[in-house]
Amino acid sequence: MNKVTYRLLAATLLCAGLCTGPASAQQQPSPSPVLPLATAANSPLLVAGDLRDGTDLSGPWHYSIDPFRSGLAGFHGGTPDTGQQRYREVDVRTAMAEDSRVLYEFDLARSPIATLPSSWLTQAPELRHYQGLMWYQRHFPAPEQRKGRYFLRFGAANYATIVYLNGQPLGRHEGGFTPFAFEVTKLLRDGDNQITVGVDSQATEATVPPPVTDWENYGGITRPVRLIATPDTYVDDAWVRMTRDGRLAVDAHLDGPHAARHAVKLHIAGLGADLSGITDENGRWRATFPAPRALVRWSPERPKLYDTSIDAGEDRWHDRIGFRTVEVRGSQILLNGKPIFLRGISLHEEELGAEPTRAMTPAAARALLGEIKDGLHGNFVRLAHYPHTEAMTRVADELGLIVWSEVPVYWRVAWSNPDTLKTARNMIAENILRDRNRASIAIWSVANETPVTEARNTFLRTLVSDVRAMDDTRLVSAALLVERTPGAVPIMTMADPLADALDVLAINTYNGWYTADRLTDLASSVWHVPADKPLIFSEFGADARAGFHDPKQQKFSEEFQAEYYRKTLAMADQLPTLRGMSPWILKDFRSPRRQNPDFQQGWNRKGLISETGQHKQAFDVLAGYYLGKAAEK
Repeated sequence: MNKVTYRLLAATLLCAGLCTGPASAQQQPSPSPVLPLATAANSPLLVAGDLRDGTDLSGPWHYSIDPFRSGLAGFHGGTPDTGQQRYREVDVRTAMAEDSRVLYEFDLARSPIATLPSSWLTQAPELRHYQGLMWYQRHFPAPEQRKGRYFLRFGAANYATIVYLNGQPLGRHEGGFTPFAFEVTKLLRDGDNQITVGVDSQATEATVPPPVTDWENYGGITRPVRLIATPDTYVDDAWVRMTRDGRLAVDAHLDGPHAARHAVKLHIAGLGADLSGITDENGRWRATFPAPRALVRWSPERPKLYDTSIDAGEDRWHDRIGFRTVEVRGSQILLNGKPIFLRGISLHEEELGAEPTRAMTPAAARALLGEIKDGLHGNFVRLAHYPHTEAMTRVADELGLIVWSEVPVYWRVAWSNPDTLKTARNMIAENILRDRNRASIAIWSVANETPVTEARNTFLRTLVSDVRAMDDTRLVSAALLVERTPGAVPIMTMADPLADALDVLAINTYNGWYTADRLTDLASSVWHVPADKPLIFSEFGADARAGFHDPKQQKFSEEFQAEYYRKTLAMADQLPTLRGMSPWILKDFRSPRRQNPDFQQGWNRKGLISETGQHKQAFDVLAGYYLGKAAEK
């Protein structure tokens, strides 16, 4: 399904209250929070927009906190007071001469400076635990001799974002982990331009995720902001892939005044694959063709990527794409038609270092994923619990790591709230549209550890249906819990009614850490799981503070964690349908709910390496196990 087809679907899926109009400056609504909402159905440049030519606006930005959200509304509601309108353009010298009170509440031009992308949590000590609205502002010169169209594209901002250019509203976006963009062609001016962005990190009972999680809520503009130029008519969406029958397929969509009946040409370098066509009246083009004999299928052992482009008049869309198939057959997971065991680990989007700020560069992503590929002998990573940056998935493509990609439908979501469902559906749509060209992604996950209710079941089945409508080349899963019957031999039963809707069953289990089970008894645990579907242990783990040792294997010691892994892996070997695992977790990560003063101090210590990269004993345990698994081929 290409973007135009998705937009038709979105009219039913999303737009009942969500799509308030095109994500464009052309509508010019009044400066209030009720602005056009950027969604998967209307936001441009979601697909490979990070590879487009443009101006990177990373670097210094002024910032100003707004804990009472005074820049969004007056204290009696309605339009914000003049003195609180952070987005206004103010000639300070002239304005102050006429009215010395014009900036009596704020002065962004003289406010502190942060380097973006990053979270404000690390910008100043007083912001370490700030959750709320933050305003950012900077100036930039417009390109000279402009032609064509211009867009402001945000890799992500957490969580609710509102954007102004030169004092005029562009629109808003909800969700902290997916890209969005606004057209600014008519608002750009020669010379200096002012961009103002309000980012509100505060979670509510209606947001996705909800307020209570087990990771740090890094508020801010955490991924790059870029000014992107395109011709008047350009390739807005393209999906180039291998179908399950081994053919190649392309879906493309052009946007612009000449999108209909427009000539397009696909080129895959190194394969001699050139295919020409004409878009239909809606700017769509779809084609399939036999895979060239010279094609090397992408795999962890040989992660071959091809430079792929689509030409449409003056525009060229390009990406680096691998081609492979993934499917299930009974209890097997098949990559390129062959069974595979997923040797993985889970990972949060948090770079190595004592003060992470969720500024995940390609180098930072490579450092983390390299630990999995080279250190653990892994071939799989679960990117928890939300869509990670494009830098991460591109590096996974290059290194040959199969990816589980997830949306933050987590724990206590407001299952009966229709607005929450719309938000979740839009998030998963943005995630899929952005990443459908990533060969590494094999599994879309719709949730993690959600309590079973009828409302929850309906909510998640809706997301599963959406995934299948948008992408028929990948698998669908969710990290589930099991029913536990305690006793001398604990019995674990998969009774979740969502299981029958999923391709891959996934279980989070912490027997021996959050339960009273002795580690010596884990291997004798009894598991009742469906025999006709592949199973993944999506989580298991135990905390250990790096450098803390206890020969008696006290909890939080490296020795306990290592023994926990040995016994849990022995238990895993007893499950005949187990086809992979992603233990919790590669690296210690910040979590405000973890406050043991001796061992945690605001960190979840289940990592196999510390926040600074120090290996714990359990790292070698898992690495040895995976080395043995790799040798079983």
